[in-house]
Amino acid sequence: MLKFSCEKTLLQQAVSTVSRAVAAKSSIPALEGVLLEGDTQLTLSGYNMQTGIRTAISAEIHQEGRIVLNARLFGEMIRRLPDDIVVFSADEKYVVKLVCGDASFELPGLSADDYPELPTVDDEFSVSIQQNTMKAMINQTSFAVSTNESRPVHTGSLFEVGDQDLTVVSVDGFRLAFRREKLEKLEGGAFSFVCPGSALSEVKSICGDTEDLVTVTLGKRHILFEIGDTQLICRRLEGEFLDYKNAIPRKNPIQIVAETKALIESIDRVSVVISDKLKSPVRCLFDHDKVMLSAKTGNGEAKDVCRVSGDGDKLEIGFNNRYLMEALRYAPADKVKIELNTGVSPAIIVPVEGEENFLYMVLPVRLKSAE
Repeated sequence: MLKFSCEKTLLQQAVSTVSRAVAAKSSIPALEGVLLEGDTQLTLSGYNMQTGIRTAISAEIHQEGRIVLNARLFGEMIRRLPDDIVVFSADEKYVVKLVCGDASFELPGLSADDYPELPTVDDEFSVSIQQNTMKAMINQTSFAVSTNESRPVHTGSLFEVGDQDLTVVSVDGFRLAFRREKLEKLEGGAFSFVCPGSALSEVKSICGDTEDLVTVTLGKRHILFEIGDTQLICRRLEGEFLDYKNAIPRKNPIQIVAETKALIESIDRVSVVISDKLKSPVRCLFDHDKVMLSAKTGNGEAKDVCRVSGDGDKLEIGFNNRYLMEALRYAPADKVKIELNTGVSPAIIVPVEGEENFLYMVLPVRLKSAE
């Protein structure tokens, strides 16, 4: 049976990483557990039948073997151990003993035979990008992933890999988020897939603020993300993703340049009267070099003026305050260009100059006639 020793901090990090993919409650007890496998190195896995995470750490393996331990309990025990070398030993009855410094724990394990095999991914297409870039791209698009299960394909983000760049798009029927960055390495030519939003939030957590690469490999049914010694495998979402290129209107006569922070502050200011119970759009009147914002509910009324550059031609348009604010908050720029057309056309938020590495589209909310 499995026996090994390793540093407590390494083991704690590994358990915490793979536990992200462990089912909280399952009719199969093994799925609530972490699989530990020791041969040349120590590998830990978590798998909830949708997403699997596997990570390897350096450990001294005294005896090879495999065992499944309850993720929550094992994690809590490791966390409470002193910072020292953990000595792990399992017996034939799957009882595990942990010794670290003066502390020792015992906990029951399960046979690894009941643990489902993580899917394998054939590496036909793969692409590499810096971890910090991947982290930023997911962060700056995942807020617009749909939570509506009636269109499952939109509960994920579209990844489009071109000759030299990676594009990530999320859409939920009210807004669209688009990010594009240059690629480090591409194998097998251009490809695209839709990755579940829940898996992407795990990928974002595992990616570090480092220039080390993350490699994404596309299989027939699954996607593999390789981040250092950690692998995340998830199912691809099937279905027809929105044809976003044709959904974004770009012939917009009104173009305004705004300081991102100033506009966020103005929207936040007038949002004070808006609540879940008393919803109301933020009314924006785009004039010459300024935009007048207002909101009115049973809570009261709020008005503000934000200085911008450009002529809004007195266009009046309403937006959901949260949707407009999120688009501006996630836009990776201090200044943005806002393109507008009519009171019922979407607002398009893009960089002021240079390459369009981001685009946010927010659909307007119909305003009641001026009160």
